[in-house]
Amino acid sequence: MIPDHALQQWLPTEQRDAQALVRAVCDRARALGVALSEPPPEPTNCCDSGCIGCVWETYGAEVAYWRDESMLRWT
Repeated sequence: MIPDHALQQWLPTEQRDAQALVRAVCDRARALGVALSEPPPEPTNCCDSGCIGCVWETYGAEVAYWRDESMLRWT
């Protein structure tokens, strides 16, 4: 299990990282018996061209905010 301080420092910018962070936060909350709100919905409009300002970068920021709000429930 990923320690809280590592979760807090994790800033996802790619699809795979954002999905892994969501899983890690959900796993930690489940282990602590804490209910969470739903994570933000994944984008469906990525063009897979690797562009600057990819929708996954924005999603990563949304997931980081959700993570911070989620962690407040168990601290």
